[in-house]
Amino acid sequence: MDVSIVVPLYNEDESLPELTDWIKRVADDSHLTYEIILVDDGSSDNSWAVIESLRVANPHIKGIKFQRNYGKSAALNEAFRVAIGDVVITMDADLQDSPDEIPALHKMIMEEGWDIVSGWKKKRHDPLEKRIPSRFFNWITAKISRIPLHDFNCGLKAYKLKVVKSIEVYGEMHRYIPLIAKWSGFKKVGEKVVEHRARKFGRSKFGLERYINGFLDLATIMFLGKFGKKPMQFFGLWGTLSFLIGLGIFTFLTISKFFFDQTGLTQRPLFFFAIMMMIIGTQLFLTGFISELVARNAPGRNFYLVEKKLGVE
Repeated sequence: MDVSIVVPLYNEDESLPELTDWIKRVADDSHLTYEIILVDDGSSDNSWAVIESLRVANPHIKGIKFQRNYGKSAALNEAFRVAIGDVVITMDADLQDSPDEIPALHKMIMEEGWDIVSGWKKKRHDPLEKRIPSRFFNWITAKISRIPLHDFNCGLKAYKLKVVKSIEVYGEMHRYIPLIAKWSGFKKVGEKVVEHRARKFGRSKFGLERYINGFLDLATIMFLGKFGKKPMQFFGLWGTLSFLIGLGIFTFLTISKFFFDQTGLTQRPLFFFAIMMMIIGTQLFLTGFISELVARNAPGRNFYLVEKKLGVE
């Protein structure tokens, strides 16, 4: 199969018929074999009923329904597990991503050799209060991750099948799939300017809090990428330094008391600072030790409670 189109959705029953018809038309015109994987992330509207009716008319449509709302990362992760296309393309269900981009994205992966191609909504149809924080967030993320992308938040992305089978997406980390893939050894990350359309149905499911969560998730990914399998190298290093600093101060105060200054140790503020540094150092070292035990015995994948499936194993 040429391409798997993955569409996570939450309360998007109005847009699904138009979106799936559009994808079918583009795939047929480009002579691409395809599957459309619609992941209903615990919608409270008629989204699942619409998916069931759409599959009757088009057997290329497959569905996954979560028991409750887990978030976009969970939806993508579950779809990646069952996707079988040589190229996996993700897009949002709100019709702001254009399926007309599918052939070009497929070509960039298959013919130009990219592991990942990320969309760039260079011209956005979003209000100013969303565009400015988004640009700042993307600039910071690009600097920290050292991946020269302009739009980490763009839902329209293409991946080699091997990439999505080699990574795990959880929490709110769908924004950082290029970085997660980079840590897994897939370093050919490209970018394509894509059309961003004005919202036709519904309203945005995300608020400004996603940027705060985004930075926290970025810090998590950067830490896990470097120290996820060797946490002792981080906690042990800083724990040892902290303990040695405290021990050095304590030794200095002890020598000073006996040879230079008769003031009692407990009457000197540095004494309490030294004790605090040694305690912190010990705690950091023990944290590293426990983290090593957890990392070596942690399960390899998150699972989500799937209520129903259509056309997927």
